[in-house]
Amino acid sequence: MCNLYSNTIPATAMRQLFDVAVERDRLGNAVPLPAIYPKHLAPVVRKGDEGKRELVPLSWGFRTTKKSKKTGAIIQPGAWNNARDDKVRSNGLWKQSFEERRCLVPASSFCEAQGRNPATYHWFALKGDEDRPPFAFAGLWQNSRYQGEEGPEEVVTYTVITTTANELVKPIHPQRMPVILKPQDYEQWMDGNADDAFELLEPFNSNEMQIVRSGEGEKSDPAGRLP
Repeated sequence: MCNLYSNTIPATAMRQLFDVAVERDRLGNAVPLPAIYPKHLAPVVRKGDEGKRELVPLSWGFRTTKKSKKTGAIIQPGAWNNARDDKVRSNGLWKQSFEERRCLVPASSFCEAQGRNPATYHWFALKGDEDRPPFAFAGLWQNSRYQGEEGPEEVVTYTVITTTANELVKPIHPQRMPVILKPQDYEQWMDGNADDAFELLEPFNSNEMQIVRSGEGEKSDPAGRLP
């Protein structure tokens, strides 16, 4: 389960990596994001109204109405930041987005916690010539409509798909890890049919990944450097 990741990729590099024309970059003054949590805004690559890719800031986590178990009153909405690969074709929260609104979620690294009180945080990245080569999670997006504390609300959101943990992640998080897509698969994910896209939902090769940082309380870097 992924609840924390980073994206410190410059906007110019994201446009090049994900084949987005400069006029379709909607990020504005994008800044490095060393720690992205559920309900935070972060860059997403999706297909716009004309079917062309665009870079947009969306909020992490599909929203749904949430009620207090004690009082039944509407409280802050739930944020579904992960979608299981084995549920995306059957679960009503994910199904239509999987068929019609797939996206790429640019990232530099992601974090998984191990243990409690205190937890140890492990940051995973890809191997490569760079310190932390950029990559993309397989994602979905939607316009979430729900009941908030003050009445009906809506926000454009995204979620990250997870799959079975590979051999590197498994000792830290035994069950799940985010789906990381290879660049040659971006087009199939964005433009292929549901069957084509589903074929890509598998663990990333552990030999091509590394743990780049571990420690208690290592959830972000106070100096602003990449986790």
